[in-house]
Amino acid sequence: MAGLDDFFRGNVLAGLAVGVGAVVLAPVVLPVVAAVSKPLAKTAIKTGVILFDKGREAAAEMAEVFEDLVAEARAELEHPHPHEGAIVEGMSAAGAAHGANGGEAAASSPSQDHPGAS
Repeated sequence: MAGLDDFFRGNVLAGLAVGVGAVVLAPVVLPVVAAVSKPLAKTAIKTGVILFDKGREAAAEMAEVFEDLVAEARAELEHPHPHEGAIVEGMSAAGAAHGANGGEAAASSPSQDHPGAS
């Protein structure tokens, strides 16, 4: 770029010629650039609008799911079910799990506790 700066600094006539050339070519070049860039800009804007709409739809769906979860949680707080996830008072979580699953396992396979009871 140093050569270009030296060219314009040393020769005022060359700088003036480039300026006049740009002014003369601008009416020819600008419509071509505008004709090419306008459809590209419109396509980019259309894509942005579509993506925005899809994002807004996804956010609305997520908000609806969240609102449903909050409503379910509030309903459970107002009307708790005694057997859903409740731990019996005085029993640890491990004991509650054993009590819930242990009875079913023992009833389904009595031969494990008593090998001769088949």
